[in-house]
Amino acid sequence: MTEAMQLLIGTRKGAWIFRSDAARARWRIEGPLFLGQIINHFRVDPRDGRTMLMAATTGHLGPTILRSTDGGKSWTEAKRPPAFPKGDKLGRAVNHSFWLEPGHADEPGVWWAGTSPPGLFRSADGGESWESVAGLNEHPMVAEWLPPDGGTPDGAILNQVVLDPRDARHIYLATCSAGVLESLDQGGSWTPLNKNVRCDFLPDPYPEFGQDSHFIALAPADPDRLWQQNHCGIYRLDRPGEVWDRVGEAMPKEVGDIGFTVVPHVRDRESAYVFPMDGTEVWPRVSPGGRPAVYRTRDGGASWERKDSGFPAQQGWFTVKRQAFCGDACDPMGLYLGTTGGEVWMSDDEGESFRQVAAHLPEIYSVTAAPAP
Repeated sequence: MTEAMQLLIGTRKGAWIFRSDAARARWRIEGPLFLGQIINHFRVDPRDGRTMLMAATTGHLGPTILRSTDGGKSWTEAKRPPAFPKGDKLGRAVNHSFWLEPGHADEPGVWWAGTSPPGLFRSADGGESWESVAGLNEHPMVAEWLPPDGGTPDGAILNQVVLDPRDARHIYLATCSAGVLESLDQGGSWTPLNKNVRCDFLPDPYPEFGQDSHFIALAPADPDRLWQQNHCGIYRLDRPGEVWDRVGEAMPKEVGDIGFTVVPHVRDRESAYVFPMDGTEVWPRVSPGGRPAVYRTRDGGASWERKDSGFPAQQGWFTVKRQAFCGDACDPMGLYLGTTGGEVWMSDDEGESFRQVAAHLPEIYSVTAAPAP
């Protein structure tokens, strides 16, 4: 069953909202919103369908959270955006918020944010005010796990917050310098979860922490199955296990298993999608060989198939950033991706074919899909 969808698009120079008809065939574009401002992430609250938050960096406000409670018709700035406490022992000051995550279904009004320099923040009032999560930000290991300098070309980041839908206390983080961290007490304490994840750039290729986890995702059909797109490959973990399996080794050698995002199928725990990028020596961050494609597994990563129908057959030198590839809950499942070249692509047949929905936008940082209001 399909339904009207909305895509929330964050870019280097503003935000857009795309809304579809019930067949996902035609799209109406609204925007730009906040033209010229950096929008790292743009989310809608699935618990009410109306509240929207943007992680924004604006010329006059600096790093902030922008809020709408009427589906994007009007916007206000958060009264107290994420900020490290005064006198922070590492001298950290938030440069920008990178990731926004609606809280658990049983906790209306709760949101989580990951920032650069790496930090974790929580709001209990719909994103209007934010508090530092001391269990991580003041952890005895924080200087080693999450040093404020280095990391990605855009700076060190806490790049993802993932909640176990069955338990609000169970939280995973993806970070650029500690790999995956896990909490079982809603952020009060944390442990690394990186066994068997390679660190090709460190003397010890399998350290307890130090990995660059680009993206993690729980399979909606089975939250005990975790997928990870890492700086050093594609991995899968089945809980309660703690040892990741590098399933990306089954990818074609000429393509490799480097990328930014992994999207699990909404109903099938064995299926997932990735969008590889060129991970050769100079890391040009483009589609391998200029031939963009999504790769799909239907057997838990044991094999991968190329899906490129609709994409340029050659001279397609874009890639997809870590927040810019997502799926919906329709049947058949829709896939949506935004490119570094400002294009939005979609598939309404679970990856069998893709078509371009929009072009000529600024560099796209994030795409999220949700049912239209």
